[in-house]
Formats: sequence, structure tokens, C-alpha cells
Amino acid sequence: MRCPYCDNQDTKVIDSRHTEEGHAIRRRRECDKCGKRFTTYEKVEEMILMVVKKDGSREAFDRTKILNGIIKACEKRPVALADIERVVDDIERGLNNMMEKEVQSSFIGELIMEELKKLDEVAYVRFASVYRQFTDVNTFVKEIEKLLGTAKK
Repeated sequence: MRCPYCDNQDTKVIDSRHTEEGHAIRRRRECDKCGKRFTTYEKVEEMILMVVKKDGSREAFDRTKILNGIIKACEKRPVALADIERVVDDIERGLNNMMEKEVQSSFIGELIMEELKKLDEVAYVRFASVYRQFTDVNTFVKEIEKLLGTAKK
């Protein structure tokens, strides 16, 4: 780390501690040449994830959209908010671990449905009906039959 006062490259860390949020490390440094002290912060560089929509447009990933969609699907269901937040965290972590700069919205939708299937089957069918744009009762019945078929196995 270069000294901001004399541009010397040799500096030493004299104190390190986590910031209050815990997302960065604050370091006090001292220049070996001029002896002046300064503070630096070290944090993980976050990659911006872009979502490619069905129409080909792109927008930045927004976890609140996933959270709101799942909350809506789980409305009036015995699903704790902590469980919903855990699902959203898992999805977001999984997407970030892919190390891709862009991801299809359809892939995110499928991830959400897989997690909802484990969390609450009614919420899953609600979400799927909107996501897959069910147009009639028969489509609902087919989806429920598929759900019942996997539950029996």
C-alpha cells in the first residue's frame, strides 16, 4: 500500500479491526519512510449481476423483487418471514457463486419455484401460476398432478 503523503511503497499495518457492519476491515497503517499514519479499508469487491429478461432487455439483479414475489406467494400461509429470507439468501448466494455476469430471468424463476416447492406447496402453485402464466383450470390441474406425483415418490 502506497503512503498517501510521500508515495513510499513500504507501509506496515499497525492495527486491524472489522467495521461495525462486518463487511469490511479497517486497517491503520504507518509509512516506513515518513512515519505518518493513515487508514485503509478492505472489502470484498461485489460483482454486479445483470438479469436478462424474456424480451432481451437487461436490468441489475434486485433481491427485493424475489423477496416480494415469494412473500406474495406465501400470503396467508404458515411460512415464517425468516424462512422466506433464508430462501432469498440461498438463491442470491447461488447466483453469485455461479460467477456469471448475466443470468436469464427464467433460470431465476425456476430456482424460486424449486425452493418454494420445498417450503410450501400452495405457495409454489401460486407462484407457478403467475410465472408460467396459467391460462385455464386444466393447466392448474396438470401442475398439481405433477406435484402430487413427486410427493408420492
